[in-house]
Amino acid sequence: MQPEHDPFPAMRSVRTYPLASRPSLVRLSDFCQVPEPLPGFASFIDSLPDIYAGKHFKELVARIVEAKNHGRPVAVALGAHVLKVGLAPLLIDLMRRGVIDHVAMNSAGAIHDFEIATLGQTSEDVGKQLPQGLFGFSEETGRGLAEAAQRGCQPPKGAPAGFGQGLGRMLIERKAPHLDYSVAAWAVRLGLGITVHAAMGADIVHMHPAADGAATGDATMIDFRHVCKFVHGLDGGVWINVGCAVILPEVFLKAVSVAINLGAKLDGMTTANLDMLRQYRAETNVVQRPPGRGISLIGQHELLLPLLRQALLSKLPKARLA
Repeated sequence: MQPEHDPFPAMRSVRTYPLASRPSLVRLSDFCQVPEPLPGFASFIDSLPDIYAGKHFKELVARIVEAKNHGRPVAVALGAHVLKVGLAPLLIDLMRRGVIDHVAMNSAGAIHDFEIATLGQTSEDVGKQLPQGLFGFSEETGRGLAEAAQRGCQPPKGAPAGFGQGLGRMLIERKAPHLDYSVAAWAVRLGLGITVHAAMGADIVHMHPAADGAATGDATMIDFRHVCKFVHGLDGGVWINVGCAVILPEVFLKAVSVAINLGAKLDGMTTANLDMLRQYRAETNVVQRPPGRGISLIGQHELLLPLLRQALLSKLPKARLA
């Protein structure tokens, strides 16, 4: 649905191009592998020094293990870069093993998830595309995310609503060629939480003629309420922000405020921020301000997350693939 008072109707005539014609920087052949748990890895984790990052890494592992052993939920909030550097197989593995119960992503992450599942590659070269007026105008990506939002607003009877659910269902129903690499599709398959948190005008898909602000806003508002409900029950559980500097830390802080307003006790919650840089909002809104214990770990996603996975599997021997 187009705005009734559109200040720039010319945007409806922007030129798009086929996604397959766009050179992409990341391909499935670049993605990580997910080896079986390594024998003796628990001893390696235990051998780390109880100082700074060594101490904090071991504490995060212990808190996730404690949460899972007591039936408490674990969520990951993903910046788009986490998927861009080929870590979808690792996240899906932890979802299938019952370690991750909810995945939140910004819509840049949803874009990567869609393109990976649809084409097996993602991430355009902005420096080359922008001067040509081509940056962000792949036809299938813009139209696909618009459809996902619509589906999220109008779910089939008995199915959950929301942007993330709409994306996952759409990819499954389309039988996307690389469906097994989609975090959203696996969340729907496994019955896990999956939410997409859009920021209007911040994502390439909002430039597409098919973009519908009403549907996008409605679908992402539903997902915000899913997160509020999840956080309301997060005492004893873990929320891990991975590589998102602004959007998801802000979403999380508001969800914490809603939960406390409604009477939730979150003193037993663990929050963590994992990133290659120390970012103000992630450190403040995820680690410092919320109740409970906050942990910060600095490192490259493509090294830190595989280490975390092996550490968790070494301490959770019953975490078997679904």
